[in-house]
Amino acid sequence: MSSLSVVMPAFNEASNLPSVIATVPVAELAEAGWDTELVVVDNASTDGTGDVARSLGARVVFQPERGYGNAYHAGFAAARGDVIATGDADRTYPFDALPGLLKVLDALDVEFLMTNRLVRANRDAMAPTHSMGNHVLSMMSRLLFHNGVHDSQSGMWVFRRYLWQSLDVRSTGMAFSQEIKNAATLSGCRCLEVPITYRMRGGEVKLHALHDGTANLCQLFAHRLRRRSVAAALPAEAPVRAAERRPDRTAA
Repeated sequence: MSSLSVVMPAFNEASNLPSVIATVPVAELAEAGWDTELVVVDNASTDGTGDVARSLGARVVFQPERGYGNAYHAGFAAARGDVIATGDADRTYPFDALPGLLKVLDALDVEFLMTNRLVRANRDAMAPTHSMGNHVLSMMSRLLFHNGVHDSQSGMWVFRRYLWQSLDVRSTGMAFSQEIKNAATLSGCRCLEVPITYRMRGGEVKLHALHDGTANLCQLFAHRLRRRSVAAALPAEAPVRAAERRPDRTAA
């Protein structure tokens, strides 16, 4: 049986967690051959988020340093599954779509599966200003990294855990979403982006559009400059791709 870690960052999401965790189809995943663990990263919440997550059967990782990226760094370090799936604890992401996403991952031998929320069917689930900001940042990602990613800010990804060890992802805040995608595409691993359903958020909106958007834009340029500096320092030999470093899946 394959193993899956569903890693969910959570800051003051106690009211949302019961309905969110209920949408993770553990029984359906087990029938499909997946042993699933749910890892909730309590990002120094003050509303009992960690206690609620434990009562619902999740393994809780406490991350005292607040920040979206900080939460994921802690969650990925704790994850035990062969594959990691992510999504926010605010009821926006379709965890019930995981069986289908995992089928795509395996059928097409994908290493990093990205998701696209910016499709017409989801336009009522996102504020117009939020949608515009996502489109602008995604366009800048495509221009700077030439990767064809349509939704650089989506917080739902499904990827093989061994890949995380080879990615240079440094963001501690909201820019983590775009940085992990750009790092994955730069690594040469097998990436794919598929559309998903996106839903209205439950509870308080924590995104600060202007502040977070500006920080993400700055991170894009910093990452691009960092990539050029690394490339200039590399020897003339061809680099080893992440795909070539992956474990032998046929080994006993």
